Amino acid sequence: MRDLGTGFAHLLKGQRWVVRHPRWWAFGLLPGLVALVLYLGAVVSLVAWSGDLARWATPFADGWNADGRGTLRVVVAVLLVCGGLLLAVVTFTAVTLVLGQPFYESLAERVERMEGGAPDAPRRSPAQQFGSAIRDGLASVLLAAGFGVLLFVAGFLPLVGQTVVPAIGVCVSGFFLTEQLAGVALDRRGLTFRQRVRLLRARLWLALGFGAPLALLFLVPFVAVVAMPGGVAGGTLLARELVPPAAPQGPGEQGPGQRGPGQRGQDDSDEPQGSPSAVTSSGE
Repeated sequence: MRDLGTGFAHLLKGQRWVVRHPRWWAFGLLPGLVALVLYLGAVVSLVAWSGDLARWATPFADGWNADGRGTLRVVVAVLLVCGGLLLAVVTFTAVTLVLGQPFYESLAERVERMEGGAPDAPRRSPAQQFGSAIRDGLASVLLAAGFGVLLFVAGFLPLVGQTVVPAIGVCVSGFFLTEQLAGVALDRRGLTFRQRVRLLRARLWLALGFGAPLALLFLVPFVAVVAMPGGVAGGTLLARELVPPAAPQGPGEQGPGQRGPGQRGQDDSDEPQGSPSAVTSSGE
């Protein structure tokens, strides 16, 4: 249970990090804003068509009396919308990370360098990195969707479906949010999707302490966008706890990406790489 508080602390530290570095927060907002527009359109469409979908899914109720048929289809429509929102919470992060892969790679690397002991970036082309992000995101979404189907069915159980199932749904969403957000930094450490899931499952309370509160926040669309850069920063800090950076090899020696106190490198500017002000500064 101690890990529960530790995970929540990393979530808060990540949000504090982007508050102290507003340029990086603004830099990380862009992919989330694009994803938000896409998801709002999908959710509005689901709500508008939920009644028709409920009728399509329950043809066996056509011969029931009006009250029974109406009640069943309202319940099914509500479950469809709730299931869609759950799926949106789980997939929003994955889709946003794919859209903003270069943005969040830079953000995670910046957090690592400021904390010390940043691992070397994987030697892959941008196309390979993008393909890996799509593959891992799809695997995460499909696995979460499998849990979502089970929870959707369990939602029909009396009492349990209205109390226990929503709580489990938040935990499932939180676990996969943690995997996706910490995955940016864990991928730099060479961990595959399966290895990341096993690692987080071994520290389940840590993953839930970080991801479950974030899953609740992400139920509010605009909050999801605002909190996304801090989520990546917090996920990077969480990854450093799960797989600590390598220590220097000896007195006065520094590993890749490490610098001693007071040392600054070419990439130590607080400007996001590729931002207009960073380009201007480098040209002066």
